[in-house]
Amino acid sequence: MRTITKEELIARLIELCSRGWIKNPRGENHGRLGNTLEDLLGIQENNLPIPNAAEWELKTQRTNTNAPFTLFHVEPSPRALRFVPQVLLPKYGWAHKEAGARHPADERSFRQTLNGKSPTDRGFMVKIHRGAKKVVISFDHSKVGSNHKKWLKEVSKAAGISELDPQPYWGFDDLSNKAGTKLLNCFFVEADVKRVDGKEQYNFVRVTMLKKFEFEKFLEQMEEGNVLVDFDARTGHNHGTKFRLRTNTLLPRLYQEAKRIV
Repeated sequence: MRTITKEELIARLIELCSRGWIKNPRGENHGRLGNTLEDLLGIQENNLPIPNAAEWELKTQRTNTNAPFTLFHVEPSPRALRFVPQVLLPKYGWAHKEAGARHPADERSFRQTLNGKSPTDRGFMVKIHRGAKKVVISFDHSKVGSNHKKWLKEVSKAAGISELDPQPYWGFDDLSNKAGTKLLNCFFVEADVKRVDGKEQYNFVRVTMLKKFEFEKFLEQMEEGNVLVDFDARTGHNHGTKFRLRTNTLLPRLYQEAKRIV
């Protein structure tokens, strides 16, 4: 596979957006939109063939979705504690909604989407400590909703109701390196999606070239409640901790430059 220039890739994307509706040849796999785009561009999966490819990402999103946009996955420190499966799940988790049915009777769940502006109804939120250069997870029992009184009593017995100690965190340097690696520069491609005879079709409608990811803007969006930390764990499986954007329309705010190509 030969390399191509950014200009060649841009030309291919512009042509692709002029085609109209295109059938999904990939079946119902999880990353089918991105996979289809790579197929149409003649690109091997996760291998953007342009010079300095490590500095560029190709990202896709459906236009007709309100789902948060996943930026990257990274587990909190201290890593040695395996904080999610060893602390949050057993001490702060609750009975899984399918415990005793799809999962064992003692299956527990810890699913929380946190932001830096307000706590969840279970008292968890993100806090940015600029002096210590850390993003930390905080727990405040006084913010737990009345609908979770029984759960709070269980937490009190298992871990107490004071602040998490130690607090799971991400150091600025580690978080900046992770974000910079995944998001430094990218082509963000959006597509309308519809189903015809039970199969998806895509109409690629927008392409934005985003350059120079800025970590400070990332922190600002976290403080504004737009960058989310998403925990999704159960006893049988930890789906991983994700940093997500509340909506894909906010992605350009994380970059120094945003240029609409289509």
